[in-house]
Amino acid sequence: MATDHKSYLARNTGMTLIRVKAPATTANMGPGYDCLGLALDVWNTLEIEVLKGGEPVVKVTGEGADELGTGRDNLIYRAMEFLFQDVGEDMPAVRINCDNAIPISRGMGSSAAAIAGGLVAANYLCSQEYTANDLLEMAATIEGHPDNVAAAVLGGMQLVIMDQTDEGNRLYTVPLNVPPELHAVVFVPQVRISTKDARAVLPEKVSMADAVHNMGRVGLLVAAMATNHPEYLTVATQDRIHQPYRQPLFPAMKVIFQAALDAGAMGVFLSGSGSTVLALTKGREMTVAYEMAEAARQASVEGNVSVTQPTVRGAHLIEQE
Repeated sequence: MATDHKSYLARNTGMTLIRVKAPATTANMGPGYDCLGLALDVWNTLEIEVLKGGEPVVKVTGEGADELGTGRDNLIYRAMEFLFQDVGEDMPAVRINCDNAIPISRGMGSSAAAIAGGLVAANYLCSQEYTANDLLEMAATIEGHPDNVAAAVLGGMQLVIMDQTDEGNRLYTVPLNVPPELHAVVFVPQVRISTKDARAVLPEKVSMADAVHNMGRVGLLVAAMATNHPEYLTVATQDRIHQPYRQPLFPAMKVIFQAALDAGAMGVFLSGSGSTVLALTKGREMTVAYEMAEAARQASVEGNVSVTQPTVRGAHLIEQE
């Protein structure tokens, strides 16, 4: 019945209006390079209207306005089109309105939110209903790495790895507990770091000592979350395989890290590929926020600081007409 209803809506163009919310995400969380992601209570809201025909129209307000694509090149549209191609159906003409709260090129998963939101919308409009894991596999294919999209699609904190086999890539995803009292203090600099640039500075090989360092801390981070031991996060969020190499792209990173820890943060790390710095806290959020902003100011770095929290929800439909 659900499939028939969806197919009916998709055919009756001009009568379908759906709304989707997609969360910001932070990836890596220090040592978990390309395998840990956490959804945050910061949201992009998408409104998709099916039209009777013509070219797609995309309007963006908020973050990324006047920068993001306004037609077929928009990532939300491309994600929707990817799903329709997988079904074997024609992509309907759509008008997409995006109200974005997630900063772009700051390591907060703006592209993952666009992909997840587009897939959730397309999944409602097409004649076939995909599972969340199906959508995650599509999202990882589009994005190229699974950490942000796992949290954006599924919500919460996710441990995810992509295993390359002769039959193709296979994802293994495990949801992880997040202590309910944990908050995130987020410093978003005005300076941007593209994912491409942030990956380009990484070495092809790391030392055995650095690999062992990160392996132990990934294990400790997962265990600290799963067993509600946030006091371990100071050590568990330490990293040697990507953040030190990205330091030249954002020289103030270390002083902001230290300011957060000195103010009482449980752990701190570069969010994704940066430039955002995220501190995990259990109380003292305003103090941590102030000290991070002050450290940035003294380093002549402009930006905004805010307090949010993890969310267990991934991209989801919020309303349809």
